[in-house]
Amino acid sequence: MNRQRVDAVVFDVGRVLYQWDLRHLFEKVIDDPARLERILNEVVTEEWHFEHDRGRLLDEMIAERIALYPEFEAAIRVYRSRFNETIPGPVPGSHALVERLHAGGVPLFAITNFGAEFWARFAPHEPIFDRFREIVVSGVERIAKPDPAIFMLSAERFGYAPQTMLFIDDNPENIASAQNCGWQVHHFTDAELLEEDLSARGLI
Repeated sequence: MNRQRVDAVVFDVGRVLYQWDLRHLFEKVIDDPARLERILNEVVTEEWHFEHDRGRLLDEMIAERIALYPEFEAAIRVYRSRFNETIPGPVPGSHALVERLHAGGVPLFAITNFGAEFWARFAPHEPIFDRFREIVVSGVERIAKPDPAIFMLSAERFGYAPQTMLFIDDNPENIASAQNCGWQVHHFTDAELLEEDLSARGLI
């Protein structure tokens, strides 16, 4: 199979480099299983959280949610104050691949759907991000994947043509959008399959 040359590799962060699940936090603070499921399915949902990824202010979101679900005020405030606990650690094997690419001189970038306030609390404590030349954060730009605009912005900022970059993401909608914008793509499921793809492309 002939493959196009890859001049730069672009990673997603959540569920590619780092595990992420709201349940990791709320299982620690909610004892009642029924209440836990209601929080995750109705109150502090991934869909609601995504509003912050798109650039909505956290203060506004929290106040609005508490007004809507006053009986869950404590849980909503915990989401804000202990968000880093929704990220239990790296995705197994992914950081090793970043290090191998970096050691081989491959330019590394990232595009992440991540709220600006949460990113400012999380990223400075994670040395793996030092390996990346630039990271486009949706909450900062107020554009989130799969909006094609974030891929166009990223290509311009990274300084590479889309067809010369490999974009790695776990979300099929994000992969489809990037591909439609001309990027090479890898739909991430685990580090082992990503390693095979990177090796086949001569990147590691």
